[in-house]
Amino acid sequence: MPQSAAPYITITADTHAGAAIDTYREYLDADRRDDFDAWRGSYKNPAKKHVGSKKTKNWDSAERLADLQDDGVVGEVIFPNTVPPFYDRAFHVAPPPGPEQYTRYLAGTRAHNRWLAEFCAEAPERRAGIGLIHLNDLDDAIQDVEWIARNGLRGGVLLPLPSPSDVHLKPLNHPDYDRLWAAIQDHGLVMNQHSGQGSPFYCEGQGSKALWALEMSFFVQRGFTHLIMGGVFERFPKLRYILTESGCSWAPGLMRQLDGMYLAWKAGAIGEIDTSKDPALKELPSFYAKRNCWYGASFPSPRDIQGRDVVGVDRILWGNDYPHYEGCYPYSRENMRFAFADVDPKHVRMMLGENAADLYGFDLEALRPAADEAGITPELVATPLDEIPADSTCITFQRARFEQARAAG
Repeated sequence: MPQSAAPYITITADTHAGAAIDTYREYLDADRRDDFDAWRGSYKNPAKKHVGSKKTKNWDSAERLADLQDDGVVGEVIFPNTVPPFYDRAFHVAPPPGPEQYTRYLAGTRAHNRWLAEFCAEAPERRAGIGLIHLNDLDDAIQDVEWIARNGLRGGVLLPLPSPSDVHLKPLNHPDYDRLWAAIQDHGLVMNQHSGQGSPFYCEGQGSKALWALEMSFFVQRGFTHLIMGGVFERFPKLRYILTESGCSWAPGLMRQLDGMYLAWKAGAIGEIDTSKDPALKELPSFYAKRNCWYGASFPSPRDIQGRDVVGVDRILWGNDYPHYEGCYPYSRENMRFAFADVDPKHVRMMLGENAADLYGFDLEALRPAADEAGITPELVATPLDEIPADSTCITFQRARFEQARAAG
């Protein structure tokens, strides 16, 4: 079979996993277990709809491997999902801890990292786990970076994103973080951020949840802009950064906006603002975006990957967001057909797996037998999707249903 006709090696760059709450106890430092017992006795699950058969998908290794294989997926990049010890919600949607919470939250995330390293070791060729760090204490953060690298979490680090509400933390463009960036670069780790991070506190008034979801994309993109405009990628040129579950269609416009600001900044012409003590970058912001940044396009529509000619087709990674309800599992094949049917198969092969393998260190040859069994062929993906899965709760499919109904009047 010619290589161009071989099944795609599909790697989802966006899944979520975590231990059962009680399991985390054994991964805590011994002096934290009594505290855990007291916390566990008062904890109530904030998301009752996740209780039931779905919850085991977070930690049951055999179930997870079977689910993903059936869905046509042979490798995964793992973000956190279940609630770590002492938290009240999942890490990736929780605000960074305040000073009064920090030591307990740190113990909880370190327990998660220990569990995750063991979980990934059960299927090392298929799993790239992302370790958790905090920004409250840089010595602790660097220690965690070193642990993550030493223990094979090749997914890298989930970089916290301070929101405007997090006044106890410095923004990401602050020079104090340079020694953290140096540690991440020296260990060759990927810096990940994920949709849901960086949003400010919302009140309990009507519309707050909708506003959080509506404004999420803006706030999470602040990590991208702060790191670029703050010169982090200029000072640390080997850093690799990816923003996941955000597509890439937004990036060309934002890059143009950053470049326009840069040109005015360099000319000293930002109104009456004195730019003399804030020197401009050496290159256009878009230069650093194209060199240092990647984009996780989870359950994409054709619209979500429209920026690929600008950001680079080698910088986009497909994801199915397993096991989240808004993701495309168990209809990943349908999502691939929906998003990529009219895309050059060479580019599809890159976005469905090769880019993830390059960024996160997957061995494509080791994954080839599973990919051949999964059978995600170029012919299959090039077949336009004729019907949206009726029972799918995937956001992309929901939007497509709405647009089809509106077009039909």
